[in-house]
Amino acid sequence: MKQILMGAFALMFIHLNAQTMSSPQEAVTRLFISTDLQNWEAVEESFATEVNLDYSSMNGQPAAKLSPEQITSAWKTILPGFESTHHQLGNFITSENEGHAHVYCYGTASHFLEHETGNLWLVAGTYDFDLQKDAQGKWKVASMVFNFKFQDGNTALPGAAIQQVNDSNKKSTTMKKVQFKSEGATLTGNLFMPANMEPSKTYPAIVVSGSWTTVKEQMAGLYAEKFAEEGFIALAFDFRNFGESEGEPRFYESPNLKKADIQSAVSFLETVPEVDATKIGAFGVCAGAMYTVMAASEDNRIKSVATAASWLHDAEAVKLFYGGEEGVQAKLDAARGAKKEYAEHGVVNYIPTISTEDPTAAMYGPYDYYLNPERGAISQWSNDKFAVMSWEDWLTADPMVTAPNLKQPILMIHSDGAVLPQYTKNYFNALGAEDKKLHWMETELESPFHQFNYYDQTEEVNESIEEASNWFKLKL
Repeated sequence: MKQILMGAFALMFIHLNAQTMSSPQEAVTRLFISTDLQNWEAVEESFATEVNLDYSSMNGQPAAKLSPEQITSAWKTILPGFESTHHQLGNFITSENEGHAHVYCYGTASHFLEHETGNLWLVAGTYDFDLQKDAQGKWKVASMVFNFKFQDGNTALPGAAIQQVNDSNKKSTTMKKVQFKSEGATLTGNLFMPANMEPSKTYPAIVVSGSWTTVKEQMAGLYAEKFAEEGFIALAFDFRNFGESEGEPRFYESPNLKKADIQSAVSFLETVPEVDATKIGAFGVCAGAMYTVMAASEDNRIKSVATAASWLHDAEAVKLFYGGEEGVQAKLDAARGAKKEYAEHGVVNYIPTISTEDPTAAMYGPYDYYLNPERGAISQWSNDKFAVMSWEDWLTADPMVTAPNLKQPILMIHSDGAVLPQYTKNYFNALGAEDKKLHWMETELESPFHQFNYYDQTEEVNESIEEASNWFKLKL
């Protein structure tokens, strides 16, 4: 049924395009026919470079100034989920004045989804369009305001259509192993690609980073694959010294080196033919958020940032986790001694990465994610090797000072049950970015135990992906 309806629309659209779009009314008509055809290129061509889109009378959301690409990205999340849509316009009143025009009309939109009980959703209202002529003399929609009157039929149908789109997008992704250089070291990553990519099209891309000591098969890979399901090209990779990547000494955790590796990952994505090099974002979980904001604060090729359960510390915060001033100093002394041992004899001193019995471990406690083979305790990750020399790099890193220099749009997702919640708020408040959003999730878990849910638990991961995907779709 859908193919027959689309074919009929296509014949009408071809006939319409054979004519010159010489009037504002024809431009508006073309916009709606293109929308029903899901000819997104033609929809974008109908709009000016910036559009005031206002559906507030229907959905309560404030009007927004959007690009044509942002509008189609939003419409693609619902309209392809219907078997067909049909916009009927009438009662046009048009006025023109020196390259500007206003079009008022009635509008009824019918949405059909065959396999649902109550398969029709109808919306009626009026439209106010403001149009302007471009340099070629074509009328372009610069403002589109819908004045809602009523709706009828199955009002749950939009949710079903969105689910149809999500299910379709999540049918499959592809993944290929890639390698790239970072300051001389060869890094290995997994590049996740969306399903049904168009050969002639480029896509926005996201560098995804996981928590300290982790490898690409843990939370970074989980989030990267889900971003690919949402239509992004996403890269999860092993930082130098870890996993399949080169780098010595092994299991040496350095925020500054990881910051540089993220910047090298951006350089790699710029070379991928399918990537739109002007639309590269970065996403980090836990300590990956620290490395991400450090990288973005000094690299404007990263166009937008999102973080989840961000670990952000300073000299005072580390005392809370590592035995106060005395405990921190002991670890710094041990790290400096380990660095001397490595420089003079090539010997790397290690402690366990996680333990419930050894208090010298990098993570000492019953943290199930890292202890459970069904979660993060996977074979590719080392639970018994953390380079002692890492302590100096880790404990003296201060991502908080980078906040004023980060000017890109940024979304931060956190909760009171995640780690150092006040520090995420402090960082957010100190940001140099004017375009920023703090998404705070509810939880009954005490800090820091909600932190680990962001690594692999369905509720936290899906909400983070939904928020971050919507953010990147608007900001990249």
